[in-house]
Amino acid sequence: MAAGAVTEDYPQEIDEQLTTFDSSVNAVKTMLEKLMSMSRNDVMQKLDPLEQAKLDLMSVYTLNSLFWMYLVTKGINPREHGIKQELERIRTYMNRVKEITDKKKAARLDKGAASRFLRNALFDPDDKESKKAASKKPADAPSEAPQRKRPKQS
Repeated sequence: MAAGAVTEDYPQEIDEQLTTFDSSVNAVKTMLEKLMSMSRNDVMQKLDPLEQAKLDLMSVYTLNSLFWMYLVTKGINPREHGIKQELERIRTYMNRVKEITDKKKAARLDKGAASRFLRNALFDPDDKESKKAASKKPADAPSEAPQRKRPKQS
């Protein structure tokens, strides 16, 4: 063979897939190097408990996924291995953390605003009883209008 000839040990059809795989492995390597360069205690101290749980779950899931890929490269069917159950267990915990995060983001009901909204939506101007009851409010009853904050004095 000539020195300038390129010999390939794999079919040309999978060249693009191998290039994508190589770039993905390099991206994972870069992220792991960045994560491993920091002290775990320093990282954990900066995070709240929910973020700590997310980091732990992400780390464990990544490690188990890499082991799954290792088994595939060795010709072992990972679906018949214990790693499948471990990944499912981790996914259940990830779903629990997601539920907790979603509950934190969920809108909170302002009961006072909701009752005022319903009272005003159901108000009937022809109802004389309502008018009389509203006009006979005691003077010392607290107003339902929000009170303004006083400006700070310097």
